[in-house]
Amino acid sequence: MKTIIRNGRIIDPANRRDEIGDLIIADGVIGSKAPEAEDQVIDATGLVVAPGLIDIHVHLREPGFGWKETIESGARAAAAGGFTTIVGMPNTLPVADSPSTIAWIKDRAAEGACVNVLPTGAISKNLEGEELAPIGSLVQSGVVALTDDGHCVQNNELMRRAVEYARMVGVPVLDHCQDYNLVGNGLVHEGYWSTLLGLPGWPAAGEEAIVARNILLAELCDHQIHCQHVSTAGSVRLLREARARGVKISGEVCPHHLALTDESVQNFDTNYKMNPPLRTASHVSALLAGIADGTLDVLASDHAPHAKFEKEVEFDQAPFGILGLETELGLFLDLLVHKTKTIELPRLIEMFTVNPARLLQLQAGTLSPGASADVTLIDPDLEWTYRVGESKSLSCNTPFDGWKLKGRAVRTIVAGKTVWAL
Repeated sequence: MKTIIRNGRIIDPANRRDEIGDLIIADGVIGSKAPEAEDQVIDATGLVVAPGLIDIHVHLREPGFGWKETIESGARAAAAGGFTTIVGMPNTLPVADSPSTIAWIKDRAAEGACVNVLPTGAISKNLEGEELAPIGSLVQSGVVALTDDGHCVQNNELMRRAVEYARMVGVPVLDHCQDYNLVGNGLVHEGYWSTLLGLPGWPAAGEEAIVARNILLAELCDHQIHCQHVSTAGSVRLLREARARGVKISGEVCPHHLALTDESVQNFDTNYKMNPPLRTASHVSALLAGIADGTLDVLASDHAPHAKFEKEVEFDQAPFGILGLETELGLFLDLLVHKTKTIELPRLIEMFTVNPARLLQLQAGTLSPGASADVTLIDPDLEWTYRVGESKSLSCNTPFDGWKLKGRAVRTIVAGKTVWAL
């Protein structure tokens, strides 16, 4: 199968390429020269032709919670959002803390997923933070990173040993930064709205204490630790200082922590309940500054589907988390590129491609000849309205239903095959 994508703006940060041109796909990989005859021509005039987007923070819920999402449905949602590679978190049932569970996930993805699905393995057995999971065996079984996402290892000694083992086997550690003692039973950001609403507060320091711990361990162990869903000004400040010293530490940001503030929880709508919680406008400004100066260099969704009945309860009883795969690109384009002009389009593409690929050492995120033909076509100026009723996900827990956005993916290509098109 030979395909030519014509007249698009090719943005390939891995090769520092930004130009109008044609992209050749032959037999599932990026070609270097035009074929004598093509089977398909895609007119990309006015579109951005980017390496397939990567989301390194996705909850696919299988095994164990198939009523929320399946690997197949999550992959369809990813394709509709423009993502060709997604990285699944280990908080499943059973927890992804054994090679047998990883094998099950990989087999399930091979059978039904229309995009590349990569598993992570747990840091600790059953995500309990008390005993290390079999890290060497997990890496041999194919995990691309270690994380206890949804939980946070509180024992600093255990975390140190995990990072040391991770260095030995060559994978990064991703960490959900939450100090349980500081956060307690917090539900929303500790501040004006938590006080007014009478909801237990979640202080920013509850995240920042673990970010600081991770910086110390990354420096001590000389190994990469990645802080997931960074949400506070203090975390950005700590990461900026550490990265300036050359510490192997990084951070990601999710769209909801930029698009919303804690004021959104005033109506007790559980679709605004997430972990970490929505913060104040001053924290949002700090996140934007962190993106602008490169302190935060990865964008991700923290796609966390929950069934409708699970969210239709009292605020304190509802689970944390919202959908993200189908809205994140539109939200980031709208907020970062169009409205705040925090970054330009090539930088946004970089944060969705080469940066996550480099972090996880993936053979992805590039349009180099010979690379797998994972390609995302984007219309950066397309104005559209997100309707959760049209979502590919099995769940509908989102605060963005009805939002008008500017910019979205219009075609997703995996290994040369179109898996979704607008």
